[in-house]
Amino acid sequence: MTRKQYECRKVDLEFFNDAKILISTEVTIACSPESLFRCFEDAHAWSEWVDVIENVEWTSPRPFKVGTTRNVEMPGGIIAYEEFLAWDSPRHMAFRFNQFSQSFLKAFGENYRVTDLGDNRCRLVWTVAIEPGGIAGILSPLLKLYLARNSQKITSSLAAFMENEGSRFCTP
Repeated sequence: MTRKQYECRKVDLEFFNDAKILISTEVTIACSPESLFRCFEDAHAWSEWVDVIENVEWTSPRPFKVGTTRNVEMPGGIIAYEEFLAWDSPRHMAFRFNQFSQSFLKAFGENYRVTDLGDNRCRLVWTVAIEPGGIAGILSPLLKLYLARNSQKITSSLAAFMENEGSRFCTP
């Protein structure tokens, strides 16, 4: 996975409070928080439940922690070079883009907060934070609308995945 890389602003966790575009989606999933994090740790699983992810490559060894890196390949040869800002399995993880193969993002991050609801259920609150650049900045209202709809679709897909194929991450 090598391609031209554009530097993104190195944001911290505060970015999830003050980004220009913030989108939060919440979903209840029929699995334990531990099972959900086993799914998150599996590189191949991401492409099974997120249609805009073709491949994930962890570039840091296990155990994953703050500072862990990975590369995520999307359609059209788009690649995100990510670094984790939080890793508190099975409750919280967050990452930012350090570099991106496109120039339309100044900063990007995702924040995943998981709450155990008991009875083999958990709640995921997923926040996407974006500081667009260039033409994407001008189109921010449309971008936000698109991403809000797509975020809901992705979290619904994750819930369905964990109830079916993703059950392989669940333990009795």
